[in-house]
This record gives sequence, C-alpha cells and structure tokens, in this order.
Amino acid sequence: MPEVDIIIDKVVERHKGKDNALIPMLHEIQGEFNYLPREALDYLSAKISVPVSKIFAVATFYKAFSLEPRGKTKIDVCMGTACYVKNSENLLNRFAGELKLEGEGTTSDLAFTLSQVRCLGCCSLAPVVNINGKVYGNLSSDKVKQLAEEYKA
Repeated sequence: MPEVDIIIDKVVERHKGKDNALIPMLHEIQGEFNYLPREALDYLSAKISVPVSKIFAVATFYKAFSLEPRGKTKIDVCMGTACYVKNSENLLNRFAGELKLEGEGTTSDLAFTLSQVRCLGCCSLAPVVNINGKVYGNLSSDKVKQLAEEYKA
C-alpha cells in the first residue's frame, strides 16, 4: 500500500483553508486506494482535527464510499421494482457465477466487486446494470456472460 501519510498530507494540503472539505478529501483518498483504509482515516482525523467517529459517520452514510477493498471493476445490478420484475435477480446470480462469487462481494484478485442497488433511475431500460459508471439496459443473462468476458479482458 502506498505511503498513507504522504498521500493524506497531499490531500489535506490541497484542501487547506476550505470549509466542508471532508467529503472531497474522502473521495480523493478512496481514489488513491480504491477504498477508505482505517489507517488512512485515523491519520486524516489527526491531521484535520476531526474525530474519527465523525469521519466514519460520513464514510458509512454515503454509498459511494467503501471501508472494504473493492475491485477495479464495480458492477451494480439494479433491484428496483421495474428491474426486479424483469428478473434482475437472475442477472445478479449470473454475474456471481461468471465471477466465481457466492452472491455479492469482491473477487479475491480485487478485479471485480458485485453488488445490488435499489434503483439506478432508468426504469424504462429494465433490467439495468451499471459497470464502472456505464449503464447497460434491457439485459439478458446471455448478455451478462458477454459483458463479464469483455471486462475480464
């Protein structure tokens, strides 16, 4: 893992004197590590004199942040009503099978993280999957295999 203190020092310096900079700092830290390591949050707390409990409260409130290592490729399967009715659960299971996961989770090589989300806001395209910010709609389980292979390559 890169030197936590050096990275945090640079992040803090970039936000020095700015009000309400905690969320942007957390985004930068997560960008460096692909998650928010405990040691980084402890160091950040000391550097900016904000209790670690407050930092954890922010980090756990927003779904964009993760306290666990995540894969480089993030796959979110929509489980909102429109998607669920159109068998998005089957898509989740198919992705899990393709990635050799037991449901949601992160592959041991940190290549993929699979999770379900409540709604991606594109119900007319149901069922929908978001992969690293790109939305794929009207999916079938056959398309899942193709997508998994594309992102593995």
